[in-house]
Amino acid sequence: MSARLQILQPGPQTTVQDLGRHGFQAYGVPVCGALDGTALRLANALVGNEAAQAGLEIRLAGPAFEVIGGPARLALAGALASIEVTLGDEMRRYSAWRAIDVPEGARVRVGALVGSGCAVLAFAGGVDVPPVLGSRATDLKGRFGGHEGRALAAGDRLPLGMGESQGPCLELPSPPRASGEVTLRAVPGPQTDAFTDEALNAFFATTYRISHEADRMGMRLEGPPLAFRSGADIVSDGIATGAIQVPGSGLPILLLVDHQTIGGYAKIATVISADLPLAGGLTPGTIIRFQAVTVAEGEEARRARQAEIARLIASLAPVREGPRIDEAALHQANLISGVVTALESS
Repeated sequence: MSARLQILQPGPQTTVQDLGRHGFQAYGVPVCGALDGTALRLANALVGNEAAQAGLEIRLAGPAFEVIGGPARLALAGALASIEVTLGDEMRRYSAWRAIDVPEGARVRVGALVGSGCAVLAFAGGVDVPPVLGSRATDLKGRFGGHEGRALAAGDRLPLGMGESQGPCLELPSPPRASGEVTLRAVPGPQTDAFTDEALNAFFATTYRISHEADRMGMRLEGPPLAFRSGADIVSDGIATGAIQVPGSGLPILLLVDHQTIGGYAKIATVISADLPLAGGLTPGTIIRFQAVTVAEGEEARRARQAEIARLIASLAPVREGPRIDEAALHQANLISGVVTALESS
């Protein structure tokens, strides 16, 4: 029998996700899957999994859990965070972007995320929940897939697959990092004719702030309203991940992996797939802008993204353990011999 996770504290929103449920949007079933597909691929590579195996998507912070029924190998990718592993009276801290071997009976706590609003925690063998329509991704709106179709809660038990934990733990020497102003490349359309020329120019020249109305379905953006030629409504049509709908308020909505499959608002642009992992990790208050690109440029960016992921995976190397402080030995040593009082003159 393989190891299992006993959830002690779930974090703000921790769900089981893989690369998504493809081929069912015609039936009203969204793709779902990891907001940051690049993080999922890299986390899986760190623990020796296939790219699409299911892991835990973490939002903002958490979770805490106990490993029972056997040891586990895990890795966090997509953001920086402190990972605490406690066994008995001994607690060790680890960083993200590396594999960690966790013994049976140990407790693991993942702290607050830094650098992104989401990350992926992968386990050797994957999170072994039953697949639904070919995927283990959690559909929060439909309430199926993942673990009972919902975010994790305290007391849940998650089975892990029979993974290969042989060989040394791996780390990514130079993790990807976003810096500076966030720019998302987007192809104009498909309903550019619904907007005035001034609105189209303003959309690609204006900065927007992500509002607090943001979740896995989409993010409402705050900024100057965009003007329509006649109105926001269109005959409902299909929606792609990354589409930017503009309702009657004139304020754009960037649709993410849990988006509805059809919609009746005009779409001014669509963020290219290469930039969707970056978009998925953005948090309320972040300032973003959009850059217009062609379909051909978007396809080239996707090829470049795949090549970069392959390069990063090829760069994985055995973890270089630094010197470790023996706290027990320090407590037993007399490090302040000879000092009576800080006020005593020599």
